[in-house]
Formats: sequence, C-alpha cells, structure tokens
Amino acid sequence: MTRTFITLLLGASALTACAAGPDYRPPVTRTSAAAPFIGAEDPAVAQSPAQDHWWRLYDDPLLDTLVRDALAANTDIRVAVARLERARAQLRGARSDRLPSTTLSGSPTYGRASQAQTLPGMDRENWTIDMGLNVAYEVDLFGRVKRSIEAARGDTAAAAADADAVRVVVVADTVRAYVDATASAERIAVARQTVDLLDRSLRITQARFDVGRSDRLDVVRVTSLRDQQAALIPSLEADRNAALFRLATLTGRTPQDLPDAVRAARQTPDLTQPIPVGDGRALLARRPDVRAAERRLAADTARIGVATADLYPRITLGGSVGTTAIGGGNLFGGGPLNWLLGPLISWAFPNQEANRARIAAARADGDAALASFDGTVLRALEETETALSNYAQALSRRAALQTARDEAARAARISTARQREGRIDFLTVLDALRTQAAADADLASADRTVAFAQVDLFRALGGGWTEG
Repeated sequence: MTRTFITLLLGASALTACAAGPDYRPPVTRTSAAAPFIGAEDPAVAQSPAQDHWWRLYDDPLLDTLVRDALAANTDIRVAVARLERARAQLRGARSDRLPSTTLSGSPTYGRASQAQTLPGMDRENWTIDMGLNVAYEVDLFGRVKRSIEAARGDTAAAAADADAVRVVVVADTVRAYVDATASAERIAVARQTVDLLDRSLRITQARFDVGRSDRLDVVRVTSLRDQQAALIPSLEADRNAALFRLATLTGRTPQDLPDAVRAARQTPDLTQPIPVGDGRALLARRPDVRAAERRLAADTARIGVATADLYPRITLGGSVGTTAIGGGNLFGGGPLNWLLGPLISWAFPNQEANRARIAAARADGDAALASFDGTVLRALEETETALSNYAQALSRRAALQTARDEAARAARISTARQREGRIDFLTVLDALRTQAAADADLASADRTVAFAQVDLFRALGGGWTEG
C-alpha cells in the first residue's frame, strides 16, 4: 500500500506544472516618470543619489539617538511589524498545502451490546478501540495551490513594504518634532530679545518723559507694544511643549521620561550642503508605498488564478489505515487492520456561475490594484516635485526676510540714537521698533519653515530608511 501511495504522489506532482489564470508581469510606468525632477535644477539640491539614513546629514548626535529610539520603540512600527509577522504566518500556511495532510485519530469507547448482537460466549459489555491514520494530498493540477502561494507571497512583500513606509513616516515625524521643539525655542529667544529691546526703549522714553522731553502717550504706546510682544511667549512655550510631548510619544516614552538633553536643545538642525535627490527612477524604486502597491497588484493577479482553478475539478489523493479492537486485545495485529486508498474528485459542474462570479470579482480587484499602483506612482512624483518647489521657495523667502530683518534692525538702531538726540519724534521710533519686532519674528518663523520643508522633501523621497 505504501509503495502504491508514494507512486501516486510522485505521478501527481508531475501534473502540477500548469497554473490557471494570468501570469503576473510588473506594470510598465511612463518613461517620463524616470526622468530627473523638474525642481532638481535648484542649487539647493543635487541630482546625486538620495542617501540612506538621511537624518545623519544634520550631524546632530542627539537627533541620531532620538531616531534610533523611535525605530526601536515606536508603537506604530510595532503594529506594522506584527502585521508583517501575520502575513508571514499566512504564507507558511499557504505553502503547507503543497504537502500531504495527515490526521491521527483514536476513539476508545465502553458500551453494552444487545444480546442479539453478541456472539455466544462473548461479554456484552466491553471496550471498543478505533485507531486510524488518514493521509490526503491535493493534486495541484490547475495551480490553485501554486497561485495561493503566489498571492500570499505578494501579501507578505506588501506588508514588509508597509512596515518600511511606517518607519519612513516615524523617522520623518521624529525629526520634524525635534525641529519643531528647537525652532520654537529659537522663536522664544527672539521674542524675549524683542521684549528686552522694547524694555530699553521704554526706559529711554520714561527718562525723556521724566525730564519733560516726551509725552505720557509715548510711554503708554511703547509699554503697549512691549506687552504685546511678551504675550506671544506663552503661546510659543505651549508649541514647544507640544513638540516635546509628541517627540516622547514617537520614541516610545512618556513625557516624564524624555531626556533632559532633549528638553534643553535650543539649536535647530540645518543643512550646509545641497540635498541629494536622485531622479524619478530611483524614487519609484525606493518609495515603500510604490513597492507595496506593486506587490498587492501581484497578489491580486494571483488570486485570479485561484478563482479560475475552481472552474476545474479538484483532485485529492487519500489514504487511510486503521484498526478496530474489542476489549483492547490484538490491537495491532493483522486481523483488525484495515486500509483504503483512492482519489477524491470534487467539481462544481455544470452550474459554475458562482465560480465565474468570483473570477470576475478577482479581475475587478486586479484592475483596482493596477489603478492604485498607477495612482501611487503619480502621487509619489507629485509629492516630490511639490516638496522640491516648497523647499526652494522657503529658502528664497528666508533669504529675503534675512535682508529685511537686517535693514529693520539697522533702522531701529538709527531711530533709537536719533531719539536720544531729540532729532525725531517718538512715532517714528515706535514704528521702527515695531518693524524690527515683526521682522525678527518672521525670520524665526522662516527658519522653522525651511527646516520643515527639508524634512518634507526627505519624506517625499522615500525617507531613505534601510536596515542597518
């Protein structure tokens, strides 16, 4: 029996070369999608390949530590990794269908038979023991198992890409929160410097009022401007605290556990070199969401084959060996031993409308997956070009605001000096001070916007996260 069963298995495996449904071929993207970026002509970026571990370009050891902590402890990453493990388990389950399944059964029962069913001289009450081993093997004649494995393999690769996408987002959010915290600290410092400047102007105005060379209204006006600037500080402090709390969550900490070094950070990281961005071809190869969409398309294409295979007969080779003994005697002897061997053929025929409906649904899922892939490619290019444009414009705006701030500071110094000499009225001085305060605040805000634009560009490029 064993030799016959093995022979049948070997013969059946030779018939599994054909698989129903379409063979998967990766989608072809437009030629223009692989071209250099439109925004790559800006001197602030370089067309050299984008770098992995991009946050290290800031050369900030504290930031490096925070990103490493986030990759190790972030809860969103842990969820993504768990989903990946689930997909891997499902792949192992799909692969197991290529092997014979075995079932071992045993059933000891104690009972009393009727007198009519009992031979003379035998006990009416006794133990009955049934034991058996069943073996079944599906002959994958039309590739149902093969396509199921292909689908599970695609799902697993998509889950792995999804996990990388979460890591990209977590790294970008961690750097952004750190930048937000340090930039808020710098904005607070600028606001306090403005308040100090207005305090000095208030002392000068008060002194002039005390000797009768200035009006009381001048004192009131500069005091009002000073208080307005001081009122901005609590709001900035709240922004900084929110960024620190967000940073704690991203790195898997409670707010109380955030290191003191992070709370004390005041210098916003900045780049002193052009950002390497590569081209469209490299972008599509490195973006995890594009890889995930392509793998889901492969999985859905394989599921068309799974549904198509149900149009044909499903053949399962089965065999069993067992024994039945009464009273436990001669359990493994030749007398009570029984066995059987044969194929099982199941086929939903002639009404196959349900199967054809499943095929149509699987094809629709494949069409949707293809459209999703095309959309993901377009969005990746859109996000990158938008990030490049925003970064270039943020740099231009900061440069203009830097010039404006320098001129405003110069005007404020001249006005204050002339006020001491009594050569100009106070309204001119007040206007100069107000202009400098606004210019300082705008420049600090522009520095923050530039830092955010850098992070957004790195994120659009695919984040540059890799193992290691």
